[in-house]
Amino acid sequence: MRRKTLEKLKLKYGCNPNQKEASISCEGKLPVSVLSGRPGYINLLDALNAWQLVCDLKAATGLASAASFKHVSPSGAAVALELDETERRMYMISEKTVLSPVATAYVRARGADRMSSFGDFIALSEPCDLSCAKMINREVSDGIIAPDYSDEALELLRKKKKGTYCILRMDADYQPPLLETRTVYGITFSQEHNAYIPSDKDFENIVTKEKSLPDWARRDLTVALVTAKYTQSNSVVYACRGQSVGTGAGQQSRIHCTRLAGDKADNWILRHHEKVLSLPFLPELTRNDRDNVREQYISPDTEDVVSSWQKYFTAPPQRLSDEEKKTFISSFGALSLASDAFFPFRDNIDRAYRSAVRYISQSGGSLRDEDVIRAADEHGMTMLFTGIRLFHH
Repeated sequence: MRRKTLEKLKLKYGCNPNQKEASISCEGKLPVSVLSGRPGYINLLDALNAWQLVCDLKAATGLASAASFKHVSPSGAAVALELDETERRMYMISEKTVLSPVATAYVRARGADRMSSFGDFIALSEPCDLSCAKMINREVSDGIIAPDYSDEALELLRKKKKGTYCILRMDADYQPPLLETRTVYGITFSQEHNAYIPSDKDFENIVTKEKSLPDWARRDLTVALVTAKYTQSNSVVYACRGQSVGTGAGQQSRIHCTRLAGDKADNWILRHHEKVLSLPFLPELTRNDRDNVREQYISPDTEDVVSSWQKYFTAPPQRLSDEEKKTFISSFGALSLASDAFFPFRDNIDRAYRSAVRYISQSGGSLRDEDVIRAADEHGMTMLFTGIRLFHH
């Protein structure tokens, strides 16, 4: 039998610049090629995890999908649902700008948590067209992975970061081996590749008194589940309108994940508020500065931003009171939430409810499942058990 050759790509460096020797390799031809820039170790970890996420999301929903990755967890993930007027204002997209489906998915993935997406790695399930490249070109980003690029998109992106922007092409037909391996401290681990993709059967075991599960909630739970699958565990993901809107990743306690993700979801909701949308920014303020100021304005530090308004605004902005925030969040509408494993205590459910969550997916299997179900019933939530754990490390 003819032995397969090993193809290897040398990387800029490892996790840190002092780890100089770094590369990726596989038997046969590498499925990823570098079209521009020189990727590093973390770039490739982000790229390959993000690529799997968007492929799974496309397979589960049939919609063009995008992800924004930072440090091996998604800052945002989304499918291509057309932006409404409020979302265009939130994401600073002119109403005259025509977006392709893949560009729409990218704008929504990036818009989920714009501060966390600063300097991200992007993944697209579809070829990158000029519409999407224009949206990417105006953001601070480290690189992109996609199945292909139009000539115009590639030309534009190759100019980004003075020609050093990392552009990767992924073979869309590539299938990983059943068994995957990794090495830690000279010791090799192996396990079966996690091929789970949410399907209709995962939404059958509704354990609460409330049984309603509209199609849009099913879609949002799918987005949350797929995002959680590629988020460093423990993880909890809030989703709304086909995009993740709050991710709590890598915390040792699940309630800390729920709180962290809930705080991010609250900020995303409050960005819909007219007071936030109408902040009178100085025209010279950059997009990133505007994001930072919005975050401060929404946070408990509102007073600091308002008192030093001359730095940011043409006039003192109206304050957004705690009561206004609470009322707006509670009346916003229904969010969905997925956890990568079971909830051990009801405090997670109580916290999620405060962030407008009304639909929950989790694995089930806790000793206190009945307490958690009771909490969901008290809040009138729909909760289902998938029986699937999605730890990712």
